[in-house]
Amino acid sequence: MNFDHTEDRRMLSDMLKRFGAEQYGFAVRDRIARSPEGYSAEFWQRYAELGAIAALFGEADGGLGGSGFDIAVVFEALGRALVVEPFLDALIAGDAIAAAGTPAQKAVLADLLAGAAIVSLAHAEPQAGDELARVETRARPDGDGWRLDGFKAVVAQAEHAGLFVVSARTEGDDADPEGISLFLVPAGTPGLQVQGYPLIDGGRAGDLALSGARVGAEALLGRPGAGHAVLERSVGKGLLALCAEAVGAMDAARDATLEYLQTRKQFGVPIGRFQALQHRMADVLLEIEQARSAVITAAAQLGHADRATRERALSAAKHTIGRVGTLVAEECIQLHGGIGMTWELPLAHYAKRLVMIDHQLGDEDHHLARFIALAPQE
Repeated sequence: MNFDHTEDRRMLSDMLKRFGAEQYGFAVRDRIARSPEGYSAEFWQRYAELGAIAALFGEADGGLGGSGFDIAVVFEALGRALVVEPFLDALIAGDAIAAAGTPAQKAVLADLLAGAAIVSLAHAEPQAGDELARVETRARPDGDGWRLDGFKAVVAQAEHAGLFVVSARTEGDDADPEGISLFLVPAGTPGLQVQGYPLIDGGRAGDLALSGARVGAEALLGRPGAGHAVLERSVGKGLLALCAEAVGAMDAARDATLEYLQTRKQFGVPIGRFQALQHRMADVLLEIEQARSAVITAAAQLGHADRATRERALSAAKHTIGRVGTLVAEECIQLHGGIGMTWELPLAHYAKRLVMIDHQLGDEDHHLARFIALAPQE
């Protein structure tokens, strides 16, 4: 199988990396990440103009790509620049709408791809852990619509999203994969309250409290009770995106560390000449390539018809990223010494982001257990 990128993907990758390096430097990124908004509407629009959002979706939905390798190319470039704009939720929530929405519901995709709208996934709950099927939020028929009651945690850009894809249980037990439904809930819906807060690795998120939030029948996304399969496919794309983002962040941390080893002197020579440090850096380089290989495999399997094959590749990649990301963060900081912990050095922010990626959409322990559970039964 040929894993080389097409010329279009190489051009997109080069363009996004160059834009990130020239226009989205660390000082700009740090200002945006600490801002009250937690993102930049200007850069969200500019990235959209470069095709970064459209590349995440297929041509049938107005996009320019949509394959696993398209997603990986975009998010690897975003990871190198530590971009805080809401690309991950645009991918997951947008994909769910594209997969299960009616033509009227899909109309929002045009604004999303143009950078004129923010759509967020409201699925995680405080008691759910990493289990995708655990949903306690309830949706009950109410006249010709639905009434939603429950609580959603850590919703990306909840204060600025114009639309939420909300998971709610219409039947079954709290951990039953069957009976989960998806709803499109506009911001400002009566009964919907948002509490925002900053994230430790930059940007903002928020909690959603749904108390008698009423939506019409047209808000139901797909068939009632069939939301888990849609979520799994869309979150799978999010897993690949996070893994690719981590590889981009690892590459940036590696480059910064190599430069430091070549310029920092001790006993009159660069510390990069010390054999012990060379061995440690060699281990880091090998582990990053292992992580890159796992992402390539996951990207190749993303469109696989067999669910177990696809999901095992994604869980394998996420487990690898969790392990390697933590190692790269720790080693790069230690090879820098005390300066590696300072807030002013970009490396500390890359390390923080790598650690946090491990905890998004399931940590390495969760995905190792999932990889084993999905193994073929003899």
